[in-house]
Amino acid sequence: MAVIADQCPHIQVTVVDLNEERISAWNHNDLSRLPVYEPGLDVVVKRSRDRNLHFTTEVDEAIAAADMVFLSVNTPTKQRGVGAGQASDLRWVEASARQVAAAARGHTIVVEKSTLPVRTAEAVKTILQAAEGSGGGSKTFSVLSNPEFLAEGTAIRDLEQPDRVLIGGEDPAAIEALAQLYRAWVPEERILRTNIWSSELSKLTANAFLAQRVSSINGIAALCEATGADVREVARAIGTDSRIGPKFLQAGPGFGGSCFQKDILNLVYLCRHYGLEEVARYWELVVGLNTWQQHRIAQLVVNKLFGTVSGKRLGVLGFAFKADTNDTREAPAIRMCRDLIEEGAQLAIVDPKVEQSQITRDLGCAPLDSDPAAASSYRLLYGDGGWFSALSPLEAARGADAVLILTEWEHYHQLDWNEIAAAMRRPSWLFDARAVADGSAARAAGMNVWRVGEG
Repeated sequence: MAVIADQCPHIQVTVVDLNEERISAWNHNDLSRLPVYEPGLDVVVKRSRDRNLHFTTEVDEAIAAADMVFLSVNTPTKQRGVGAGQASDLRWVEASARQVAAAARGHTIVVEKSTLPVRTAEAVKTILQAAEGSGGGSKTFSVLSNPEFLAEGTAIRDLEQPDRVLIGGEDPAAIEALAQLYRAWVPEERILRTNIWSSELSKLTANAFLAQRVSSINGIAALCEATGADVREVARAIGTDSRIGPKFLQAGPGFGGSCFQKDILNLVYLCRHYGLEEVARYWELVVGLNTWQQHRIAQLVVNKLFGTVSGKRLGVLGFAFKADTNDTREAPAIRMCRDLIEEGAQLAIVDPKVEQSQITRDLGCAPLDSDPAAASSYRLLYGDGGWFSALSPLEAARGADAVLILTEWEHYHQLDWNEIAAAMRRPSWLFDARAVADGSAARAAGMNVWRVGEG
C-alpha cells in the first residue's frame, strides 16, 4: 500500500488495523520504529505518509469511504479441526469480508491480497452478495484476486519493478479499474489477466515451485558432502542451462518465512480434497526434505563436536529466516536451535534485527540470564541447554566451541576470523550453513570449517 501511494499520489490510500499499538508505530515520527523492517520502506513511507498514505484504526469509516478494499489479513495454517496442520485458517478473511459487507457504501471492489486457497473468492462473494441491496439498495460488490509476488528483503524493488501483476476476476470493469491503478508505473504487458481461480492458484503454485528448488538443491548439497563434490560448482553448472536458470540454487539450512511451508501444506490439503493423493504426497516431500535438512545440520554439529554439545557454548550468527528482514516465521534457526538446546547446548544468539523478545517467543523459553528461577526450571527439562543474547559475533564466539552462521547477513561475509578464533575454545569450529563466510580465512586462523554442500 505504501508503494501504491508513492506511485499514485492522486489516490488516497488508508491502511487500517485493529491493533492500536501497530498503527501508532506506523504513524510514529521515528521511521526506524516501523513495525516491519524492510530496506527502503522507511523512505517510501516518509514520501507518502500524511500526503496520501494514512494509518488508522477507524476501520468502518475507511471501508465506507473506499472505492476499493484490499483484504490483506493473515492466513496461517489451521492448528485444530478439519485440515489441521495443512489447510489455511480463513477466519480472518471471513471476518474481514463480513466487516466490508456491513460497512461499505455504494459499489466497492474487494481485492484479495492475502495468499488464499483456490475457490476462497467464492466464499467472499457469497458473504458480500448477501449484503447487496441493503442500506437503501445502493450496496454492490465486485471481487478480484491480486496476489503479491515479492520477497522479503527486496520487497520494495519487487513492487516497484514487478515481473508481473496478476489480476483475476469476472467483472471487466473492476479488472480495468485495478489495472489502471498499476498502469501508473507498471508496463501494460506485465499486467496479466486471468479468471479468479487461476489467480488464486498461481500464488500457491509459484511459492511451491520456488520452495521445491530450495529442497532440491539442499538434497544435492547433502550428496555433494558425501561424494566430495561442491554444490556451488554444481549449481553454477546447471544454472547456466537456460531451461533451469541460476535463481534459488543456493544451498542452505532450508526455506523459512510466512509463505512457503504454509502454502505448500495448503496445496497438499487441496490436492487430497480433490482426490489427488499422488500429487499431495509429492508436494509433502518438499516440506519433509526441508525439515530434514535442518535436523541434519544440527545433528552434524553434535557429531563434529565429539558426539555431544551438553554444556558447551555455541555462537549462533543470525536468527531471521533470511537477511534484510526481522521476520522469524518458520526460520530454519528455530528448529536448529531447539535441537541443539535439547542436546544440552548453551547458545549465544546474535541477530542485527531480531529482538530478544521475539527469540524468546520462537524458542518457547526466556534467555538463561534473564530470570534465574526460570533458567533453573528450564534446566530441569533440558539439562545444561538454553540460550542468551549476544551483542556481536565476537561476543557470541567468546568461549564457544563453535559458531554457526544461520542467516546470510552481509557483514557475516567479512568477519575477522583471527579475532573470533582467538576468543574461542580449541579446537574451534565454523559451521557455515549459508556458505557466506571466508572459509579460507577461518582455516588460516586455525579453525575447522564445515560449509553446506562442500565435500
